[in-house]
Amino acid sequence: MQKIIRIGTRASLLALTQSNWIKGLIEVQYPETSVELVKIITKGDKITDVPLAKVGGKGLFVKEIEEALLSNEVDIAVHSMKDVPAELPEGLHIGIITKRENPFDAFISNTCASCRELPQGAKVGTSSLRRKSQLARIRPDLIIEDLRGNLDTRLRKLDEGQFEAIILAAAGLNRLSLSDRAKSFFSEEEMLPAVAQGAVGIELRTSDAELLAGLLFLDDQETSLAVRAERGFLHRLEGGCQVPIAGFARLVAKDMLHLIGLVASVSGERIVRMELCEDTSDPEGLGVRLAETLLAAGGGEILSEVYGHTLE
Repeated sequence: MQKIIRIGTRASLLALTQSNWIKGLIEVQYPETSVELVKIITKGDKITDVPLAKVGGKGLFVKEIEEALLSNEVDIAVHSMKDVPAELPEGLHIGIITKRENPFDAFISNTCASCRELPQGAKVGTSSLRRKSQLARIRPDLIIEDLRGNLDTRLRKLDEGQFEAIILAAAGLNRLSLSDRAKSFFSEEEMLPAVAQGAVGIELRTSDAELLAGLLFLDDQETSLAVRAERGFLHRLEGGCQVPIAGFARLVAKDMLHLIGLVASVSGERIVRMELCEDTSDPEGLGVRLAETLLAAGGGEILSEVYGHTLE
């Protein structure tokens, strides 16, 4: 293993916590290797007062980090996989996906135990169109407003009384030892998670085969299969974080993969949700096949309104 490994990471508390976790695992495995964190500010970090859906573009939280990889300023990048676009720049790949944390969404409130207990017309904060659309289906009376900022900023806004509840990924809370803030967790029937939510991936140059081989001890095969299926689904739907798309896969037997996918209108009035189970031989293909079925069942019409063009 090389003597120094530079990790490109966002500078948020959660990103640094994840990158330090990877740093520690590498240094335990290779005591002679020094691992350095290189903090990189992304476009998504700079724009905190505009809803993600209005910022536009894909890769809001990874583009600058990928540019640092391509220019050899860093050796690997550590990402929350739900932030990574389905299509990567030429010369880069996700070589490793670590064991998945809790993939579901957490309901956080200082007054209520679940979204069903919120008073009529309560204000709920989330920046995710996926969460907005599914929450609107459960509780159409709620006022759902945009909530941007790092995880600690979002919790502070809740504590200041700006919202009666907020929705966050359970994985982020767990990684920051804040799981006690969650009052409850949404089931996959209530709120399907974002593609690859809860998984951390390592991106590196395709030419760095030796480095990849040395880091494969970090890869979790079960998580990798699930995330590959979910990302195949997302890629076929041309999705990014600005689109109300959800997907969740899990192994249901040693060699069988079950994938649930969803496309929704932002209002939650129209939701197309379907599932498919196949063997693990072609996880990306499973994702594409489910996407095709979902598009034909009405998902294509919903997405064409969001994108302004028809998916081929």
